[in-house]
Amino acid sequence: MNKLRPVIGITTSLTRAQWSTWDQQAALLSFAYIDAIQRAGALALMIAPDPALVERPDEALDLLDGLIISGGSDIDPSAYGQDPHPLTIDTVPERDQLELALTRRAVELDLPVLGICRGMQVLNVAFGGTLIQHLPDELGHQHHRRSPGSFDGADHDVRLKPGSLAARVAGGHTHVTLSHHHQGIASIGEGLEVTGHSTLDDLPEAIEAPAQHFVLGVQWHPEADERSPVIAALVRQAALYRNGRGSL
Repeated sequence: MNKLRPVIGITTSLTRAQWSTWDQQAALLSFAYIDAIQRAGALALMIAPDPALVERPDEALDLLDGLIISGGSDIDPSAYGQDPHPLTIDTVPERDQLELALTRRAVELDLPVLGICRGMQVLNVAFGGTLIQHLPDELGHQHHRRSPGSFDGADHDVRLKPGSLAARVAGGHTHVTLSHHHQGIASIGEGLEVTGHSTLDDLPEAIEAPAQHFVLGVQWHPEADERSPVIAALVRQAALYRNGRGSL
């Protein structure tokens, strides 16, 4: 039986959560991601931390037509060979391990991949890149996360490289974004290219793998902006992948 919609896998965080009378560990994901995937015409499949998938990522990837590495808390800096900054907090190594394994294998398979915020950082770390652990230390401002827990006042422009996947997806060379992060790209991972920079301070805000059909990381949050074409572009590419066709 043919699938009616492309299937997009999306990773979840692992955290304590309260509902009804319960306070337990939970796999958690903002419904904004699910809503954006569904509005784009795809089926969302949440992927929680799973030690078996670290060893056998194909067990999940074989079910998918595309993969989103979602946003969330900081990556454990041991994943890129650094000691933690005092403001690097709420790390979840089990999540890091799964996302790194899924990302590496998905890129190897040429499965369409979109990394959002933390997910862009995971993409970079997966291929040997490093991160700035607290941007205000380097940039002298907090404009990339003006209001913790909110996108209020978080919009700014990103300048995209002409001809890049990021520019094709965004539909132009300048893209208005919603930002909420205190970490960013330091050195770029092997096989990746920076194709977007913040107009605030030239911070890298889009990366991609030019050798693949669709491997894109964005430092902003397209799921939080109904006008954004980014997730819909991933879904279109996932449909092409499912049907054995090329790129957008």
